[in-house]
Amino acid sequence: MNQTIYPIGIQNFEKIRKDGYLYVDKTALVYQLANTGSYYFLSRPRRFGKSLLLSTLEAYFQGKKELFEGLAIANLEKEWMEYPILHLDLNAEKYSDAGALESILRRFLNLWEDRWGKDDREITPADRFTGVIRRAYEKTGRRVVVLVDEYDKPLLQALENAELQETYRAILKAFYGVLKTMDGYIRLAFLTGVTKFGKVSVFSDLNNLDDISMREPYAAICGITEAELLTYFDGDIHKLASSLELTYDETRSLLKKRYDGYHFVANVPGIYNPFSLLNTFKYMRPEDYWFETGTPSYLVELLKHTHYDLYELANTETDADVLNSIDSTSSNPVPVIYQSGYLTIKDYDSEFKIYRLGFPNREVEEGFIKYLLPFYTSVSAPKTPFEIG
Repeated sequence: MNQTIYPIGIQNFEKIRKDGYLYVDKTALVYQLANTGSYYFLSRPRRFGKSLLLSTLEAYFQGKKELFEGLAIANLEKEWMEYPILHLDLNAEKYSDAGALESILRRFLNLWEDRWGKDDREITPADRFTGVIRRAYEKTGRRVVVLVDEYDKPLLQALENAELQETYRAILKAFYGVLKTMDGYIRLAFLTGVTKFGKVSVFSDLNNLDDISMREPYAAICGITEAELLTYFDGDIHKLASSLELTYDETRSLLKKRYDGYHFVANVPGIYNPFSLLNTFKYMRPEDYWFETGTPSYLVELLKHTHYDLYELANTETDADVLNSIDSTSSNPVPVIYQSGYLTIKDYDSEFKIYRLGFPNREVEEGFIKYLLPFYTSVSAPKTPFEIG
C-alpha cells in the first residue's frame, strides 16, 4: 500500500526528499528567483512554507542535484554549482531584551567564523558579518548566498515596547545594511518574514531589495494553488469525500470555502492554506488546524491596545502603502492583521489604487471570532458576532 507521508511541520527540503514526504514542486519558481535577481524579500503568514522555501534555495545553491531529480528545476539547471551559504534563522528565540538578539547573532556569527575564519578586530555584529562574507568569497572564489528566515521576529515581539524595538531596529538596520555594502561579494540574498516594516526603518540601508510579496509571478511561491490541489491531492479528495459521506464536488467545495481564498496579489487565483490542507488529508477531518496552533503573541498584544472597530474588518479599504508597511507608532492594526494572514485582498480599484480586504475563508473568519474577538474591547455588542455566510 502506497501511504502518503505529509510534511507537516517539516521545513527541511533535504529531509522531505530523502525521507519520501510529499513535496509540491515549487522549484521552477526557485530557479526563476535565483537567476533573475540578487536581493529579495518575501512576506507570508506563519506556516505558509517560508522556511521550506529557504531550505529549498539552500539545497539548490549547495549544488545538491540528486535532491531535485524529477522536479521542474532538473530540466532547467545545467551547472549545479556550490556556493558558500550563510543561513540566519531568527525564528526560534524569545526576544525579551536587547541581549537576546545580540546573543543569537553571536551564535550564528561564531558558527560562520568557525568555518570561514575570524578577525579579532571585528567587534560589532555588522563588522563580523562583513568579514565573514568577504572571507567566504575569498576562500571559495564564489559569491555568497545569504538566507534570513523570519527577519522580523525580534521587532514583532517588541511591537508594544517602543524603546526595545528601537534598540532592535538599530542592530538589525546595521546588520542587514551589510548586504548592500558587500554587493560585489553576494550571489543572492533572500529575507523572509511575516511582516514588512516601514522603509524608513530596518531596510532603509538596504533599499535594493526586490519585495516580491505582492508580485504576480511569485503569488503562488508559498501555499497551494487549485491546480496543485488537483495534481497532488486528487486521491486524497476522493478519500475525504468517502470519509465525510459527501460527493467529490461537495468535498472540493468544502475545502475551497474553508481553506482557499488567500490573495497576495489582486485579480489572481486564490491560494489554499497548506498547513490546514495537509492536516485535513492526514486526519481526514476538516478542522481549524491553522488557528489551533496558536495566535501570535504580537497580534494579541496589538489587539489589546487598538481601538479599531472589528465590525469594519470584513470590508476594510486601504492602499498599498498601508498594506506594505508597519510602524510601531501606528494605532492602525490592519497592516499587521493583513500580513499575518487574517485578512486578504478581495478586490482592487485600479483607478484609485484602493484594495478591499476581507477574511480569506471560513476557517479564518470563524477562528478570528472565536480566538481573537475577546481581545477587542471597542466593539459594541450589537455588532457581534459576525454572521457566517
